[in-house]
Amino acid sequence: MRIKRLAVLAVTTALLAACGNGAAAGSPDTSQKTIRIAYQAFPSGDLIVKNQGLLEKALPDYRITWTKFDSGASINTAFVAGSVDIAAIGSSPVARGLSAPLNIPYQVAFVLDVAGDNEALVARTGTNIATVADLRGHKVATPFASTAHYSLLAALDRAGVKESELTIVDLEPQDIQAAWTRGDLDAAYTWLPSLDELKKTGKVLVSSRELATAGKPTLDLGVVSTAFATAHPDAVDAWRKAEARALDIIAGQPDAAAAAVAKELNISAADAAHQLSQGVFLKPADLSTPAWLGTEGKAGDLAGNLLAAARFLKAQHKIDAVPDPAVFERALYTKGLPGVLAA
Repeated sequence: MRIKRLAVLAVTTALLAACGNGAAAGSPDTSQKTIRIAYQAFPSGDLIVKNQGLLEKALPDYRITWTKFDSGASINTAFVAGSVDIAAIGSSPVARGLSAPLNIPYQVAFVLDVAGDNEALVARTGTNIATVADLRGHKVATPFASTAHYSLLAALDRAGVKESELTIVDLEPQDIQAAWTRGDLDAAYTWLPSLDELKKTGKVLVSSRELATAGKPTLDLGVVSTAFATAHPDAVDAWRKAEARALDIIAGQPDAAAAAVAKELNISAADAAHQLSQGVFLKPADLSTPAWLGTEGKAGDLAGNLLAAARFLKAQHKIDAVPDPAVFERALYTKGLPGVLAA
């Protein structure tokens, strides 16, 4: 345990020393109206909120900074360092973040999307890998502590393949793409937009949509630090409304959604539309139902999803222990629901 805590401290110190990501270190300063947002470059409503300035329009008195991160693991580290207030992060990193030794004080306040065909395991053409079982003896890359990592482990477990029977390397999505181009990898589990590049010279073995139907769903979540939510509940409400507006744009204005995402990912609108079509996006009204966040005093099934992820991570020796179910129930930020999203 001590070794793991020292490791977390070391990574946190490194993050603070680097600080090239533009995020200010330290706890939220309630005397200054600022919001530090961590985002990831995957097609979602979060990119629409950023591109269209929806939150800036809603909160003109706040100084809002957007900092790009490459994975949920690095975002968790930023939360530990106190350098992020709100973030887009996968469900598996959230389950890990709520567990020891991290025990991050943050809450899930939004569901950005449910992973579908936008995350998948791809084998390189010419490797003679036709099934997940064929990965034995091969090198597979994925960003550690991400939803893709969780899904890779779930796929291996379902196929009866032990981690020790292959080599799994920790690479961020852009590094996966570079290593794939060099021919250094046999397979990779990653997400869009790098996933589409891998598909050009590879074969999809399993997608997160298929694993979800098999009982291992993963999601992209919007989380907020508990300290920030306590100090700035109105700002959190404005952020949730902006994200809900983005979901409405995806559903009702697909061309506008694709144009916004295209600008953020520096791809064509057609490619952005294709990538958005591979995700599963909820309606804002769905978020406060029992199947997802739930309402004040009655946590939704998302708490059980995070608990299941933690149990799987413990079985895979990725966390020290599974927290009490109440930890995940308290981690759902349902204040004001469903009214906030209906407003």
